[in-house]
Amino acid sequence: MSQDRIIVRTALGDYAGALHDGIAVFKGIPYAEAPFGVHRFKAPVPVKPHDGVLPCLEYGPTAPKPPYPAPINTLLTEPVIAGEGCLNLNVWTPEPAVRAGSQRGSGAGLPVLVWVHGGAFVHGSSAVTTCDGSRFARDGVICVSINYRLGVDGFLFLDGVPANRGLLDQIVALEWVRDTIAAFGGDPTRVTVAGESAGAMCISTLLAMPRAAGLFGQAITQSGAAAHVLSEPIARRVTAGLATLLEIAPTAESFAAVDLEELIAAQIRFTASLATDRDPKKWAELVLNSMPFEPTVDGEVLPAPPLELIGAGSGSAVRLMTGTNRDEMTMFLTPTGLVERADDAALALIAGLYGLPAEAVEVYRRSQPQKAPGHLVVDVVTDWFFRVPAIRVAEARAAAEAGAEPTYLYEFGWPTPQWGGRLGSTHAVEIAFVFDTLDDPASHSLIGGTAPQALADAVHGAWLAFVTTGDPGWPAYDGDRTVMVFAPDGVVEATGPVADPRGEARACWQGIR
Repeated sequence: MSQDRIIVRTALGDYAGALHDGIAVFKGIPYAEAPFGVHRFKAPVPVKPHDGVLPCLEYGPTAPKPPYPAPINTLLTEPVIAGEGCLNLNVWTPEPAVRAGSQRGSGAGLPVLVWVHGGAFVHGSSAVTTCDGSRFARDGVICVSINYRLGVDGFLFLDGVPANRGLLDQIVALEWVRDTIAAFGGDPTRVTVAGESAGAMCISTLLAMPRAAGLFGQAITQSGAAAHVLSEPIARRVTAGLATLLEIAPTAESFAAVDLEELIAAQIRFTASLATDRDPKKWAELVLNSMPFEPTVDGEVLPAPPLELIGAGSGSAVRLMTGTNRDEMTMFLTPTGLVERADDAALALIAGLYGLPAEAVEVYRRSQPQKAPGHLVVDVVTDWFFRVPAIRVAEARAAAEAGAEPTYLYEFGWPTPQWGGRLGSTHAVEIAFVFDTLDDPASHSLIGGTAPQALADAVHGAWLAFVTTGDPGWPAYDGDRTVMVFAPDGVVEATGPVADPRGEARACWQGIR
């Protein structure tokens, strides 16, 4: 064996990884059988033991998915790796830990962070280099990142097959971690699962799912909470609409017979059609969030809406950190020109669509008189989509009858200089700071090449503290609604806890969101 290779022996077989600066990296490890052929639209089948040494030196295949639409594709990278074995994961672990784990057959006890990527349930992968786990491994945390089924294959509701297959994939990946991570030097009883955007929404849903109980003791949800799920009637309407577009029957067999490229193209067209078919009686929240492939409350895999289950105590034993970015929606509203075009009438109209009455809009105006109407639109939609759902999870956990482990809230406020500085602290801008990968060229399209390392030290350090100790370094969210604000108004030195930031705006959503 050459010096730059390392082999881990597990009950599933041997894996060969690569050594880089004292970090052992294993990429593309299969955790379940390829979800095609006889496994198409079925529950994931855990991978069987293999003979010999499996080379794990390159990222594995990515799930079938469309490219990001313009202009988001200029901000976010979207690797595409061909192959059917898309249910795979990656592991970064310190060399001494993995050698100890391999030799003893039990872990060296390092905490484990499992990353679930975002992408509106239809994009993304674990091959995005901004989410390289090397810096977590450098700091004594084993990092695992996973792929899962997306779009039609992962989340389309179909009779006769399991619902929420993408979530079931994540559960099987977490079971792989539980059963196998000790050989890589990890402690399977110290697992934190983290994710951003749709990944965070998945994790909030996992908190409520009986089948995920006990697989992780801590969770971090970045820019996503428990509000984004479909009722079964709406999910059936999505299935019927997509089948009509393809001129097929709304069955698993019919969808499986459609060429993948054609299926993904139809998925894109159907999602785009929601922008014009804005009937709330027909589509409910889909007219506002345009994510038709969310998890479905099917009564079995997901027994009830996640927030309802969390309020009843589900996931209370899991310690949680959750938060959002200050200007999430600029990624979706600024490049289209809406922010610059919006006037007071547009602000009132859009706020009304999201449920806010005129007096609540005045609260937004009074609290930030320096902001133009389009920027207040960003604030309103950011609160509806991201900030308020995170607060509702914290409130639900606090109100759970048996009580819950602490919940910590944060807000990330550093504005990216990209797009002429017009994006502010937009969606996904915090990820490179979390992973301490400001030097990754793939992150520069979103954050530029001069982001402050001091802020990465603070953010990465907080995530590291939470993963290792359960305490990120600020008070839990309770009666005074403390939120850690990273770089408010872009000022890194002003980072610190704030009691109920923009509390008046938050209060406007009571009974609405």
